[in-house]
Amino acid sequence: MDDRSPQGDRPPSVPLTAIELRQRWLALQDEIVDSGGDLDRVRVVAVTKTFPAAVAELALEVGLIDLGENYGQELESKSVEVAEWVSRHPRIEPPRWHFIGGLQRNKVKRIADCVALWQTVDRADLADEIARRAPQAAILVQVNTTDEVQKSGCGPAETARLVDHARRQGLDVQGLMTIGPTDGSDPRPAFARLRKLADELGLVDCSMGMSGDVAAAVSEGSTMVRVGTRLFGNRSPRGTIS
Repeated sequence: MDDRSPQGDRPPSVPLTAIELRQRWLALQDEIVDSGGDLDRVRVVAVTKTFPAAVAELALEVGLIDLGENYGQELESKSVEVAEWVSRHPRIEPPRWHFIGGLQRNKVKRIADCVALWQTVDRADLADEIARRAPQAAILVQVNTTDEVQKSGCGPAETARLVDHARRQGLDVQGLMTIGPTDGSDPRPAFARLRKLADELGLVDCSMGMSGDVAAAVSEGSTMVRVGTRLFGNRSPRGTIS
């Protein structure tokens, strides 16, 4: 049994301390409030992709329980390492892993046991596979609200059909997700479009807003922001996590 404090020495790959991370989180919370958000309704998903497991553990130490990952293989290995660490620190709440990246059907089985919320369900066959591997799983339907051809997400006109299909498969559709424009234009129209669509479908959650557009997303009704670099700093290239 490892009885060391979770705030002990960190490996060199950890880019910040618990104090620094807590300060950044508080600053982010201030921005959410200043943008009209309610901290009881706007959830911060700390995006730990490409960071080592020790960064996810640091997030848990300060109370950031919702953690986002983009790559199935990385989540598979990291979740095991973090779970083992949590087992040695019983006062730390386990993470709620959000899968927020593009997903191939053949990857679903490998991560089905650890994902708390699948945020990027954008087609019927993916919903079918999740329902098969993780019955009654919580999901968000990803919508391409900017009409950019290179981006994932179903079209706004297809959203109601996909929501209905996922529900028929027994999935818990909690809301919608989108990514703001990649060309630097004002993200508010895309976010407003998602909020309107969610309201029309009677859905509560809108996952929208990342490090660079949190204020715009919250002002348009986001209930979930996905933030990585604002909290943890610059990322390592893929393949260099340790």
